[in-house]
Amino acid sequence: MIDLYYWTTPNGHKISLFLEEAGLPYEVHPVNIGQGEQFKPDFLKIAPNNRIPAIVDHQPEDGGAPLSLFESGAILLYLAEKTGQFLPKDLRGRQEALQWLFWQMGGLGPMAGQNHHFSHAAPEKVPYAIKRYIDETARLYGVLDRRLADRDFVAGSEYSIADMAIYPWIVSYKKQSQHLQDFPHVQRWFNRIQARPATERAYAIVQRVNPS
Repeated sequence: MIDLYYWTTPNGHKISLFLEEAGLPYEVHPVNIGQGEQFKPDFLKIAPNNRIPAIVDHQPEDGGAPLSLFESGAILLYLAEKTGQFLPKDLRGRQEALQWLFWQMGGLGPMAGQNHHFSHAAPEKVPYAIKRYIDETARLYGVLDRRLADRDFVAGSEYSIADMAIYPWIVSYKKQSQHLQDFPHVQRWFNRIQARPATERAYAIVQRVNPS
């Protein structure tokens, strides 16, 4: 059993996508970041950076005490290695997937996050910041579109943790002032992942945890 400390954000969805795809048993523990629950001492013992998601694996492979992890990319990599799924086993395929996982962690996620903040949450409108992050988000969509021009998934022909990391950040494309029709290869890839039964199950958790 895996405890998933979760909220309905792109980073939270990454882990529910993996768990649903892999069929691992898990229990959702909502952490309402709007109410500051990420700062509670019990949660900070698991996730010292006070960010979701985090997990506790009660059956780690070494047979030892429950293992806790924070940082969505680290969790995806751990779960892929634990299950032997969604990460190519050959040297080159593995590195392709990991490059794009880290591309999301260091590029798309932070830039789209700043886009969201300055466009929708900042207490004052800062035109320079809004334009900067909308433009950078568009550039990154372009990078992804070129990558997907000749392949079904980011790391090649197989769905991987790289796709799981990137997809939730594309879901909010409208809030990022992006238009999927401008990126036809991303749109094709997006529609393919959206239609997966595990994706539908993962996003159905929203209605149970945070329907507003």
